[in-house]
Amino acid sequence: MLQPQLHLQSRLPNVGTTIFTVMSALATETGAVNLGQGFPDFEGDPELLQAVSQAMTQGLNQYPPMAGIAALRERVAHKIQNMYGHSYDPVQDITITAGATQAILTAILAVVHPGDEVVVLEPCYDSYIPNIELAGGVAVRVPLTPGTFRPDMAKIAQAITPKTRAIIINSPHNPSSMVWTQDEMRQLEAILAPTSVLLISDEVYEHMVFDAQQHHSAASFKGLRERAFIVSSFGKTFHVTGWKIGYVAAPSALSAEFRKVHQFNVFTVNTPMQHGLSAYMNNPEPYLNLPAFYQRKRDLFRQGLSATRFKLLPSQGTYFQCVDISEVSDLSEADFCTWLTREVGVAAIPLSAFYADGFDQQVVRFCFAKKDETLHKALDRLAKL
Repeated sequence: MLQPQLHLQSRLPNVGTTIFTVMSALATETGAVNLGQGFPDFEGDPELLQAVSQAMTQGLNQYPPMAGIAALRERVAHKIQNMYGHSYDPVQDITITAGATQAILTAILAVVHPGDEVVVLEPCYDSYIPNIELAGGVAVRVPLTPGTFRPDMAKIAQAITPKTRAIIINSPHNPSSMVWTQDEMRQLEAILAPTSVLLISDEVYEHMVFDAQQHHSAASFKGLRERAFIVSSFGKTFHVTGWKIGYVAAPSALSAEFRKVHQFNVFTVNTPMQHGLSAYMNNPEPYLNLPAFYQRKRDLFRQGLSATRFKLLPSQGTYFQCVDISEVSDLSEADFCTWLTREVGVAAIPLSAFYADGFDQQVVRFCFAKKDETLHKALDRLAKL
């Protein structure tokens, strides 16, 4: 008997393989230096690795509390208090997550209903819009200012309607490396003040801000933190992106809704890693010293690129460097990245991949979270440009 043909209607019909997967595979195939995907090629602190190993050998391997172990939530609350001046209740307001991507999806699923609008600022991290669509929401795209990538407050204000449920912001910003100023955060606070719009503040690069600038967390602004899910990443901060562990800080009413979803999509997060991170965070120096650590790498990379025909855009934060390729090639960003990988032996990411409509401004992104020897190898190859 013939079986009936299965018909599957995709929940994400417009989503294919991400550009990060494509470029990393091409880099592997060609032996190129992979400065495309944003992860370090060096190990985390041996002290942190030892703390996790010790937790395993001590038998801390069973389910932890759904919201995360108490000690780690207390460390997070203490860090936020010291850095941004607001006291979150570690019991009710802090939730440990399976990375920042899960945290953002969970926040969206917790508060966005079918038909709700969510404002996103493009270029943006590639999970935001699919997350909104999975919740049945409608993404309202507002462009950051081309060239500078600064938020356009007038356009943000115009995008907010009675249907707007939330806005997602990201600072320091991936992919542009722009960092929101205190004045811009206060302008956003004023825009949202008369509304019930929620804020999802993606702050995963919070400890990577350069040239004596300051990261302005939503936690520092009363009118923002009262409506905000603030997302951060231990993986980014401590060079262990594959651990996929982060956290969300939010007022208790928002956290309660967040946890309703969290308990059913991951329930909880790797136990020994939570204990290891908790012990390691007794010392704040690793994250307090991170700006200087990455600024040195940024400066090394920028100095090498200055000998090429690339036009260097500002890199205020994150571990990314964007460059204008208009004096190097008239290819599209995507085609240039393919050419660069195959012919020069260095992989980059086109900024057009971070726009829903593929907006091409002849800008590509490199990641400098690499060993010095990796950066020198890439720069030697790029020198021919």
